[in-house]
Amino acid sequence: MKKRIVVALGGNALGNNAEEQRELVRQTAVPIVDLIAEGHELVLAHGNGPQVGMINLAFDNPNVPPMPFPECGAMSQGYIGYHLQNAIREELLSRGLSHPVATIVTQVVVDIEDPAFQNPTKPIGSFYSEEKAKEIAKETGFVMKEDSGRGYRRVVASPKPIAVVEDRTVNALIEAGQVVITVGGGGIPVIRQGIHLEGVAAVIDKDFASEVLAEMVDADYLIILTAVEKVALNFGKKDEKWLDHVTVAEMEQYMTEGHFAPGSMLPKVEASVAFAKSKEGRTALITSLENARDGIAGKTGTHISI
Repeated sequence: MKKRIVVALGGNALGNNAEEQRELVRQTAVPIVDLIAEGHELVLAHGNGPQVGMINLAFDNPNVPPMPFPECGAMSQGYIGYHLQNAIREELLSRGLSHPVATIVTQVVVDIEDPAFQNPTKPIGSFYSEEKAKEIAKETGFVMKEDSGRGYRRVVASPKPIAVVEDRTVNALIEAGQVVITVGGGGIPVIRQGIHLEGVAAVIDKDFASEVLAEMVDADYLIILTAVEKVALNFGKKDEKWLDHVTVAEMEQYMTEGHFAPGSMLPKVEASVAFAKSKEGRTALITSLENARDGIAGKTGTHISI
């Protein structure tokens, strides 16, 4: 049966520079087109951590005018989308399939009262000495924090997404039979000021943004891709247990017990649970890219549903 599927690609799967990314997306396109070839409707979201960091660093130069962080996010959406849509298009045509592929520069609304703005945690940009970091903080108002013993970096907030601004555009393209690439990097974070949308220096978690997107397009499946085939309890320990089909209630209990690391698997599980419980019949799947097709067929991956 045809399913409407939102796939969340990780930014690390896209490489650290343009040349590396161009090659990697050719590989990424193959399992994505496998799903399209089976008749499913695909909407793609993706991370942009390495890419937006690279763009930010390019403007971290006294001889170059500074570029606001929301604009860096928009740039990353454009160039990642450019590579993805061309790779997917070529893979489709190589199989005799013809589906238009479009990238949407996407804004995602956040709440300026979100507690995350009071405690920025997401590091971006260059490393600095403590002395230089204090100087930058004084001159710019940036929040600078020590990062894992490697020096000081600017940190920005990671607020929760509320809504996708371009929702009607995304839905119209899906209904027209197009493959849509959207909410890149979690979306460009904006706050509403009357009719004005003001970009803010923040990073939205791409898994949470993908969950909001999946609800918005009334998806049947949300696939959150990771480096492993399935989610595990007691990961890396002797009593490690891989999860296959899990209920929302079971997964919520596992979260309460602290099984998932906050910086890696926990956001994926939280987003999956939120989607699965949002409507009867919706399923979240956490698996690796190469196993996405078998995951939809129920052969592998961690499936979360009511």
